[in-house]
Amino acid sequence: MKRHILSFRVKEVAPLIDWSYFLHAWGFSTCNDSMQAREIIDDAKTMLAQTDNCYCTRAIFALCDAKSDGDNIIVEGTTLPMLRQQHSKEGAYNLCLSDFVSPNGDNIGLFATSVEETFGNEFSNDEYRNLIAQTLADRLAEATATLLHKQVRTDNTLWGYSPDEELTLEDLLAERNQGIRPAVGYPSLPDQSIIFTIDSLLNLSDAGIRLTPNGAMTPHAAVCGLMIAHPAAQYFAVGKIDRAQLCDYAIRRGVKPEEIERFLTKNIG
Repeated sequence: MKRHILSFRVKEVAPLIDWSYFLHAWGFSTCNDSMQAREIIDDAKTMLAQTDNCYCTRAIFALCDAKSDGDNIIVEGTTLPMLRQQHSKEGAYNLCLSDFVSPNGDNIGLFATSVEETFGNEFSNDEYRNLIAQTLADRLAEATATLLHKQVRTDNTLWGYSPDEELTLEDLLAERNQGIRPAVGYPSLPDQSIIFTIDSLLNLSDAGIRLTPNGAMTPHAAVCGLMIAHPAAQYFAVGKIDRAQLCDYAIRRGVKPEEIERFLTKNIG
């Protein structure tokens, strides 16, 4: 395993903020172009300029030997059990992230990004700007993941599986690149507790991340997950699973079903 710890200036990451998600967090639709929405974005951009010399975002990336084994991904000898769709559209294949990792030997990436917990503390006495700072921190963590993923794809000192990539900002935000980066807790990787296994491999503290007993990340503005390079890899929602898959998954995780059930309440049909 080859690990890299990186940091980025706010001005390096800010161009990759997806403002539609920022506005969504404020209750605006992604197509909203109201004066109020524009004012909030303008205030947020002013804050970014003000904080550029004060804060950095952090990232950690590890390129790992891996292979698939059924619905598991074996990473550096450690088993990462995955969940498979059970209710895909008629005629479509039920997907699992392990489908995009070769059983004969492959590579995957582990990553995490975060924004300093103190980001925006200077605005804590101003309720409006404090809310902007909190929303910005979340978007900066995501934007850092976008920038990190781009570097991982194109830089052979990290991985470089797509060295000739030429994508516009619109392409990057729409993720029209080769490969995916499913994050823990998201639809393709819904079990938040898998983060403890990733932490044992990646050491999230190197990105300034601490874990609560429930697997939540502190600071809140943080992202952690996998990077998979297969050209056919795609995002999907695991959706509802039945009791049989829950029990099988628990066995593969090495825990009792009731221990894992609390992390998958939204997925148990």
